[in-house]
Amino acid sequence: MADKTTTSQAGAAPTADSPAAIRNVVLVGPSGGGKTTLVEALLVAAGVLNRPGSVVDGTTVCDCDEAEISQQRSVGLALASLEHDGVKVNLIDTPGYADFVGELRAGLRAADCALFVIASNEEIDEPTKSLWLECSQVGMPRAVLITKLDHARANYENTLTAAQQAFGDKVLPLYLPADFGSIAGTAGGPCTGLIGLLSQTHFEYADGKRTTSHEPDASYGDAIEEMRGNLIEGIIEESEDETLMERYLGGEEIDQSVLIEDLEKAVARGSFFPVVPVCSTTGVGTLELLEVITSGFPSPPEHQLPEVFTPQGKSRNSLPCDPAGPLLAEVVKTTSDPYLGRVSLVRVFSGTISPDATVHVSGHFSSFYGGNGSSPTHADQRWTAGHADHDEDERIGTLSFPLGKQQRPAPQVVAGDICAIGRLSRAETGDTLSAKAEPLVLKPWTMPEPLLPMAIQPHAKTDEDKLAVGLQRLAAEDPTLRIEQNPETHQIVLWTMGEAHSGVVLDALARRYGVAVDTVELRVPLRETLGGKAKGHGRHVKQSGGHGQFAVCDIEVEPLPEGSGFEFVDKVVGGSVPRQFIPSVEKGVRAQMEKGLLNGAGSGYPVVDIRVTLFDGKAHSVDSSDFAFQMAGGLALREAASATKVNLLEPVDEVSVVVPDDFVGAVMSDLAGRRGRVVGTDKVGEDRTVVKAEIPEVELTRYAIDLRSLAHGAGSFTRSFARYEPMPEQAAAKVRASV
Repeated sequence: MADKTTTSQAGAAPTADSPAAIRNVVLVGPSGGGKTTLVEALLVAAGVLNRPGSVVDGTTVCDCDEAEISQQRSVGLALASLEHDGVKVNLIDTPGYADFVGELRAGLRAADCALFVIASNEEIDEPTKSLWLECSQVGMPRAVLITKLDHARANYENTLTAAQQAFGDKVLPLYLPADFGSIAGTAGGPCTGLIGLLSQTHFEYADGKRTTSHEPDASYGDAIEEMRGNLIEGIIEESEDETLMERYLGGEEIDQSVLIEDLEKAVARGSFFPVVPVCSTTGVGTLELLEVITSGFPSPPEHQLPEVFTPQGKSRNSLPCDPAGPLLAEVVKTTSDPYLGRVSLVRVFSGTISPDATVHVSGHFSSFYGGNGSSPTHADQRWTAGHADHDEDERIGTLSFPLGKQQRPAPQVVAGDICAIGRLSRAETGDTLSAKAEPLVLKPWTMPEPLLPMAIQPHAKTDEDKLAVGLQRLAAEDPTLRIEQNPETHQIVLWTMGEAHSGVVLDALARRYGVAVDTVELRVPLRETLGGKAKGHGRHVKQSGGHGQFAVCDIEVEPLPEGSGFEFVDKVVGGSVPRQFIPSVEKGVRAQMEKGLLNGAGSGYPVVDIRVTLFDGKAHSVDSSDFAFQMAGGLALREAASATKVNLLEPVDEVSVVVPDDFVGAVMSDLAGRRGRVVGTDKVGEDRTVVKAEIPEVELTRYAIDLRSLAHGAGSFTRSFARYEPMPEQAAAKVRASV
């Protein structure tokens, strides 16, 4: 049995003296599955709350952010802890909506096991199936909860069958809803209790509490017999006792205590996945679920720690989950509170944290993944905000165990536990906390790349500085947010996970930092080049009294192969252009190249891959100057461009799209409609395919949204800059008409 926890006073947060007395559990599943409501029911069952809050009313513990209350859905992970049977349970509620997958990833990092919450009135979506596969690959222990048993469209049997088809034959129920027959029909009914299959006991609930237990009614006999047999066989198949199956098949009645012991071991190993029906509104199943968590799920010492390195990148032996060991903790979430300042949610992997201690804060994301955690879209250098590597010592503030907006003080926090830390002003999500005398770095968890761009500008020009500060802070909090300042288009671009994510970011800018922003049309950084050879004559003469300006130059321009850049050749003979002014001509040509050549004065698209040869010109002994020859150089290039064709170049990305096999045809057809060239396909796993293609960037601005719709949320893609290519004439004509 796990070590016991203690509660210092009524209403105080449960604290654990030993990692063995802790369970860190993340709740995952589709949006609307009832995860947040389930947390409320568990807190009531454990006596933390007197009555559950409501998502609709905005009174739940976990959905306390203004955006969550207004949208009636979770947009960030939240922590709530309780005590049951001497074990502290940290419940990590995560959003089910795909836009907030970054919060889900952080929750998985902080947890040692997962509850997959599936509503009995909904289908299991593709992202949930993919997440189950990911958890399988790392061996994370899991259980399946079938919720909303009192919904009008509840169908327990169908949901159980769907879960077994999606997750495998080791997904087996430990309990049946007491009104099993009515729930299997078209109409849901009041769920009044559960029937334990191993114990063959009917547990009744009233007013949210388990009241009595007795033998099940005979009408449940066939269902119990069939499902109990499947359950026992499933447990025995996972038993480490190889003789158990022979004894069972030989007709021996296996003792229930043996089955329970083997069940708990298999659940902790991640090879058996119990199903528990739960009705959050009535409380039915909450105590049974808490028993599964405390008895079956592993404690932190049984969970392997992430890889550990020194700040110099040297691998270090993994640390045990020991309160007496060296400090090793990780910031899994960062928020800014108007009253508390920056608050960091931290999982402690080793050692013990005390208030007001000095810790070493390390952020080394680029050391592991390069750049700012995502591949650059272009070869050009762009400024991006957040997640820069850093190392510094910092004194932490108070420690607390959060329960919604309430911060319950913690005297200290031991290895295996999760807490909130105040005053870590320089710590960002994903940073490692370690001892000042022994700095360490945890390999960061992988984050999906934000792939939906949105160009913004402050509604009031006077808010430019406030916008920059707000964006920097939001990017430090959210690893799935990237802020880009493009020097070619002169736009600020938010890269997010989707429209809902973008909305939350804009809301935070307005609410927390007082900055209203406007969204503007996203400009793709096009470039120009010349279609053929041409000559240009540049003459800059100005006489307005006093010192005049005089410069004449003659140039020849020609296109170069892609990627050649710019070449300037001096073929002046006889001193027609004085030597000191030849660099001035080149400077003027370069300045005009930056402005562009479309429509004469310049479109704003830089010119690339040309050779300019200066072969003649004229000068005046008094009126010629550096400035005059710069002007003449620019005029000469513009005249040359007017004598030949100016071609537009557009960026082309290499794109890899991973989808279930059923969607491959639709994806390839869609890519073709985006002027894409499919270059190959490869199988990924049993039922997925990666489609590789080259697609113009202008066709990808909303692909993150379109792919989600096309593949029913089951698709993903990555992109990286490949090269610039000539834009087709039909598309180029539209651009020329707009400049």
